[in-house]
Amino acid sequence: MISPETGRPALLGTARAELSAGAGVLFHGPAGIGKSVLLHTLVAEVRGGTVLHCAPAEDDARLPFAGLLDLFARVPDSRLESLAPPLRAALRGVLLRGEEPEDGRGRLAVRVAVLDVVRELAAEGPVSLVLDGLQWLDPDSAGVLAFVARRADGLGLRVLAAERVADGERPERLECCPPGTAVLRVPPLTPDEVARVVRAGLPADVLRALQDTAAGNPSYALELQHSPLLGPLPHVPRGLRARLLAGLPDTARRTLLVASAAEHPTLTVLRATGSPEDGLTDAERLGVATAGADGTVRFAHPVLRAAVYTDASEHERRQAHSLLARAVTEPVERARHLAYARPYEDEDTARTLVSAAEYARGKGEPDAAFALARLAADRTPGERDAERAERLLLAAGYACDAGRQEEAGEAAEAVLAASGRARQRARARVVLLRSAGQALEGTHGLIEEGLRDAAGDAEAEGWLHHWAAVRGLLCGELAPAARHARQAAVLGDTDTRVGALATLARVLSLAGEPVAAGAAIDEALALTGGHGSGPDGWGLIRMRAILALDSDRVGEAREQVAGLLAVIGEVAGVEETTATLVALARIQVRAGDCHGARLTAARCETDVRTAPALYAQALAATVGGGVDEARRLAGEAVAASEADGDRLFLVRALAVLGQAELLTGDPRGAAAAVEALQRVRELGTAMGAADPPLLHWYGDLAEALVVLGECEEAGAVLDEARARTSAGMPGSALAALERAEGLRAAGLGHAKEGVVRLRTAVERLRRLPLPVDLARTLIALGTVERRARHKSAARAALGEALETATRIGAVPLAVRAGEELARLESGERGESPGLTPTEARIAELVGGGATNREVAAKLFISVKTVEGALSRVYRKVGVRSRTALAHAMAVAVLASGAAVDAPDDDRVVVPVVTAGQASRAHNRRFDTRR
Repeated sequence: MISPETGRPALLGTARAELSAGAGVLFHGPAGIGKSVLLHTLVAEVRGGTVLHCAPAEDDARLPFAGLLDLFARVPDSRLESLAPPLRAALRGVLLRGEEPEDGRGRLAVRVAVLDVVRELAAEGPVSLVLDGLQWLDPDSAGVLAFVARRADGLGLRVLAAERVADGERPERLECCPPGTAVLRVPPLTPDEVARVVRAGLPADVLRALQDTAAGNPSYALELQHSPLLGPLPHVPRGLRARLLAGLPDTARRTLLVASAAEHPTLTVLRATGSPEDGLTDAERLGVATAGADGTVRFAHPVLRAAVYTDASEHERRQAHSLLARAVTEPVERARHLAYARPYEDEDTARTLVSAAEYARGKGEPDAAFALARLAADRTPGERDAERAERLLLAAGYACDAGRQEEAGEAAEAVLAASGRARQRARARVVLLRSAGQALEGTHGLIEEGLRDAAGDAEAEGWLHHWAAVRGLLCGELAPAARHARQAAVLGDTDTRVGALATLARVLSLAGEPVAAGAAIDEALALTGGHGSGPDGWGLIRMRAILALDSDRVGEAREQVAGLLAVIGEVAGVEETTATLVALARIQVRAGDCHGARLTAARCETDVRTAPALYAQALAATVGGGVDEARRLAGEAVAASEADGDRLFLVRALAVLGQAELLTGDPRGAAAAVEALQRVRELGTAMGAADPPLLHWYGDLAEALVVLGECEEAGAVLDEARARTSAGMPGSALAALERAEGLRAAGLGHAKEGVVRLRTAVERLRRLPLPVDLARTLIALGTVERRARHKSAARAALGEALETATRIGAVPLAVRAGEELARLESGERGESPGLTPTEARIAELVGGGATNREVAAKLFISVKTVEGALSRVYRKVGVRSRTALAHAMAVAVLASGAAVDAPDDDRVVVPVVTAGQASRAHNRRFDTRR
């Protein structure tokens, strides 16, 4: 039995909510979809009261009152004694506990008797009726339950039911449930959920075929999990075949066999193979398959197709494929049928399959191309081992294009195990590197082995040096990466040289050398004829767009990547498409297309959740989603990058995590942001990175430190960042540093200086197409102005920030701007311009008697941070002890004329006065009392 939580947590949650608020739930769906499992889960959670249960089988539907007999199986005779004699006799009769009355009032008496028993049971506690299999409930029992259900109001009766219905149909026995019962469709499992249901370790092709055939039905998946592939379909066990195909005549089986073997079965195809069309009539009558108005033949469920195919003999299956190979004209389908009609080594068949594979890849169908090339390798005669290795390598490349890394690796390993040719072995190692995805950290040995295989073959050496460069880039080893990229650009063929120069451009960009990066791209473009079109130029276009983005030329970057995405369409492989989508999401975030970024990031989703895809989704969530979602996705991206040893995306994922934590605006989030962004700083230093995004992240780190009151450390970070700036530094990076410098100045009590720096950043950003950066900086400016009591200026800045964030769909920023405006308009009083939010919160907790350790635990910061902040608070307030601070704060509350309330976001506005002000306020209070 599958776990009820597999693919069903949301449905179970809905059912539980409905049960707690309503009269019951009715699950419906096809056989084997998991209705009973869900029902049993809910029943197991029932506490107290009476549970009456029935689960009729198909044969029970013809037996009068069989369902009622099951429901009352555990209801003792003593429970019937309180019924009026006629009612008791009628009920005992249908329950086979006595003679059934012969008068015509018996059926009505039975219904009234059951209602009275339910009422009596309900008077003692809740009553739950469990009806598992309403479709087989006999009409007599169904009539009794419908009678009771119509009168269930106020009884405390709940019904938990399940009914088998065909896909797309509605339940027919809803009348057996009380009004208000929730009707819940049980949907199919996703392919990933099916994979979790079946046993682990299934070969990838077997699992894929099982997922397609089960079509989300967990029961079928479990029955098929031990089945090998039989041609294109999984073998269906005999018992399941017998149930599915019972009563199917031979003529129908012959016709359906051809339909099951066909990739796109139609009446036209059946006629071309000479299959008897009258066989479809019986198939339609038995609900196995139908022919639509357009002539398409459709099986009621994919498992029926597999059952028909399995039930035929091997000779019959081969004959069906032979007929189809002559009947169809589409090259891919024809080649596949030819392969299954000739399940033996044959060079002519292998060549046909290779041609079909190339045709399929050209159409943008890498999955089909892989399957055909793999079949070609299998059909290659044993004495032609060189050709077989070439076809395995072809299949492996197509598998990589399709994102089927496991199958690509298997094909490459087969070449390494059988081929002694150095070039083929080098190509196989390149496939293994490619199939590793982002996890290249541990592939140094693989590259060295490949270089030994490639010794003396300049082109092959170029392949391996390029992959060494890619590994160095992902692992943050920029100097070795540049060296290998330059070697590949000299040794490799044209495609390798272009790819190596694109990688070199990325390395140089990360190292803070945009001019050299541009020169590398220009050199690569010259190799492609100056236009960069075609697969070898796609990476160049993407790299040019990233350089434009880093230089704040957002419109140019967006135009290039959007155009590239339109060109590659369905033709590019998974890696190329994902890389382009990630680049577009980055550009859309900077451009303020928050909704578009979310949609683009969602398109990055593949069977395997990679670090780049998770990074893009987290980045998009920071501007267009929610803080919790952004933190969760960023955390997953960090974990995926660490698992792969991918430092390039680890830095990015940590930066997004820091940004997401900063969005909370509270000390706890700031502390988490500092932890993440300090790692960015350390990794960037170790890598030798100096690109513009790194300066943005330095600004974020300094801002988080200011929130924690660690202005001295923030200053050190900003000094380090300023040392990395150059004359050509883009305006957005400078604005990020100016924003952090302005917040630091305000945190040190220099509000005027802080406002000047923030206004400089705002004006700089107004000249750039970066609305997200502008909104964020306006919020910072408005917050500082509010704390400085400059209400008009604060209102203007925050109002513009709210309008900008709302217009572009930057939800988290709109929330922050709205919160700051609310504080401004509510007239929060007593907030000292000299204290940062964290210092104010620490002062409030210490004033309330908390120890430093308790404050640290409350705010999720270190004790050392608390001690440093408390020293600054003493200095700013003008006191020397915790007692004096508590006294100053208590008097300040009286001086402000209002109690201090903690806002919802856990930040506290603390009215702070100096020691001298506290003394004067105390005297005024004494004079008033006197």
